[in-house]
Amino acid sequence: MEARVWAPLPDDLLVEVFARVPPFLLFRLRPVSRRWDSILHDPAFLAAHAGVPSHGPCLLTFWRGAASSPPQCSVLSLPLRARYKLPFGFLPAWDLWLVGSSGGLVCFSGFDGAGFRTVVCNPLTQTWRVLPDMHYNQQRQLVLAVDKKRRSFKVIAASDVYGDKTLPTEVYDSKENKWSVHQMMPAANLCSSKMAFCDSRLYLETLSPLGLMMYRVDAGNWEHIPAKFPRSLLDGYLVAGARTRLFLVGRIGLYSTLQSMRIWELDHGRTVWVEISRMPPKYFRALLRLSAERFECFGQDNLICFTSWNQGKGLLYDVDKKAWSWIAGCASQLCNSQICFYEPRFDTLIY
Repeated sequence: MEARVWAPLPDDLLVEVFARVPPFLLFRLRPVSRRWDSILHDPAFLAAHAGVPSHGPCLLTFWRGAASSPPQCSVLSLPLRARYKLPFGFLPAWDLWLVGSSGGLVCFSGFDGAGFRTVVCNPLTQTWRVLPDMHYNQQRQLVLAVDKKRRSFKVIAASDVYGDKTLPTEVYDSKENKWSVHQMMPAANLCSSKMAFCDSRLYLETLSPLGLMMYRVDAGNWEHIPAKFPRSLLDGYLVAGARTRLFLVGRIGLYSTLQSMRIWELDHGRTVWVEISRMPPKYFRALLRLSAERFECFGQDNLICFTSWNQGKGLLYDVDKKAWSWIAGCASQLCNSQICFYEPRFDTLIY
């Protein structure tokens, strides 16, 4: 960008232009001048940035190299079909694990050498916060949820990571900067440690009682949903869709030649899973070359991404368009890498 073209522009016009530039390009423009960097922190820019449509879905991959090296992160922009590196050296040099992302913020959990810690950050603004200790401070299954209207976020700790202890649910509220203890989840046997959060509700699969456990964040209590799982379900993942939509993704079958990947949606009124799609056999065979091979899936706004071990690409399914497509390079062959959907935003604050 030529300085002689942009230098004469007044700040208010630059604010309107910058608000419409893809966030990753803005991030790379910060070192150009102090003036441009200051505009990205200006309340007028943040308000304008919040008013434009979202950049669109991105995939964030987080991994660690050597023990002494800082964590690394790359983001694949699906609208731009381009990959960008985001520096994460601003975070503490702890053993961190990616929890997830919501509304422009990213959550990590890990150990600082003395105890369990939870960290929330905005990668674009490089601001971060270490949350206070939970009342039952140990490694837990966590979910991050950003409330854009309230301009705050919550972190929900539903169960312990190993499932061998019964702990009460804890919720962190950024407005109050503290954890509150809520009802203990009345489930004896979790089917999976994977959770899905949509429409201010947290869902988990359980075998006892059979079905789903749903936690209402606003009310602070658990409810049982007796939605029976499809027959011959080998493994299932709950995936949150847009608004109230909740999906179940999993393999069906007993033998490798009879297996197939299917997607169901929960009919909240009838409390049943309704099949909405099947993965075409050619994609299934390419994604899982061995019948016992593990896969991961996660979603955002009716997009579902599939990855598997030692696969250099991911598979994306658009629920609304009913379209399957490969995403080159969204998966990593590193065993210590984690992937999630990510929405790049400058206006999401951690304080």
